[in-house]
Amino acid sequence: MTTTTLTQVRPATATGQTPWAIKGELILNCNCTVFCPCVVSLGKHGPTEGYCQAWAGIRIDSGHYGDSDLSGLNVGLLLDIPGLMARGNWKAAAFIDDRAEDAAYDGLVEIFSGRARGTTGLFRMLVSEFLGAERAAITYETEGKTRRLMVGKKIQGEVIPVPGKDPDRDIVATNTEYWMGSDITVATATKGRVRAFGRVWDFDGRSAEICQIDWSGPEVAK
Repeated sequence: MTTTTLTQVRPATATGQTPWAIKGELILNCNCTVFCPCVVSLGKHGPTEGYCQAWAGIRIDSGHYGDSDLSGLNVGLLLDIPGLMARGNWKAAAFIDDRAEDAAYDGLVEIFSGRARGTTGLFRMLVSEFLGAERAAITYETEGKTRRLMVGKKIQGEVIPVPGKDPDRDIVATNTEYWMGSDITVATATKGRVRAFGRVWDFDGRSAEICQIDWSGPEVAK
């Protein structure tokens, strides 16, 4: 499978100049043993294991990059962070829905590498090594409260909200300044396996998050 590097992307206009927007849902599973402290500390508190390894899945309900429609596409991410998130030196990779047309594919690589600026522009500052992007068959499923992400054989993930006293209400950290979104549902992974870019991770039972996203660029996110 071909891996795209940043220099191979064909942006519609100069880097960081193309308007884009994405609305949908994101799930994330990391190696923290309890709920990720980054949500409330904004990356200033260390991960519970001293380093962060994570996968994420994005379901795009509606979106565009310039004139390219991104609606209905899915994205997978791999993140490998050596310490405090706010200090940077991240390694990251993206998996782009193989249904994406070339222009949409290029746009999603621009967005998730941070080069498109806006909400995900922090990747450009924090990621020291973008491992690349690959086309992949990606499914993002919702069954009841369960979310599942399948990125071929590279990522197999399933997350569920952590039950609260009232089983009909999720535990939600609200009104945060977390970059992904202000309201983060506390979850856990019932499956969290990564086999990609030399990483072999199993995060079953570890911290997870569910978040509704409303991202845009190149202006600073709302």
